[in-house]
Amino acid sequence: MKKPIIGISTRIVSPKNYEEKRDAISHDLVSILDKLGLNPILIPNNLLSTKNFLDQLNFSGFIISGGDNIGEFPQRDKTETIMLEYASKKNLPILGICRGMQIINDFFGGKTESNKLKNHVNTNHSLKIINKKFKIIFKKDSINVNSYHNNLIQLKNLGKDLIPFAIYDDNSIEGYFHKYLSVYGVMWHPERTPTENSISLIKEIFITTID
Repeated sequence: MKKPIIGISTRIVSPKNYEEKRDAISHDLVSILDKLGLNPILIPNNLLSTKNFLDQLNFSGFIISGGDNIGEFPQRDKTETIMLEYASKKNLPILGICRGMQIINDFFGGKTESNKLKNHVNTNHSLKIINKKFKIIFKKDSINVNSYHNNLIQLKNLGKDLIPFAIYDDNSIEGYFHKYLSVYGVMWHPERTPTENSISLIKEIFITTID
């Protein structure tokens, strides 16, 4: 059986001692998809036509990865916007991780705020699961996740037709899904700590949904 192909957006880095920009991705994200029987394909940020690239490969879904702030690298923002347009048109499953969750929210007309308290940076915390479907997926009412971000999405700033399923104690939204499309966003990094919860989420989006 042919493995489903999952396209992954890449972050842009400028390494020391080298003048050229480079695309990069965490090995963790590639590994977790590979172990689940999915084929990860990295999507470059400097293509002449990202849409043509997507058209020529039979993608089953996409991940918009973490890292960087929106607006820091316009090439990346443009590439991921095209991915979102493409996935939405074809109703392919798409998962936004941390920054990816934020750019999806922006795509649907939402807004991200900077967190002045910095209480979400490099820590672990518990999230309340407030949606019945996701309580079934995780088999519990709350989950523990990692946290590396310093940007917040509040309910008032949530994009159109995005429905929260996980919230933190400060009422910031850490997980959502689209009312009509197969679009999901999480503020934590499931690939960095591949717990049972992380595996269940990725399976639900890219295996159960595709089947």
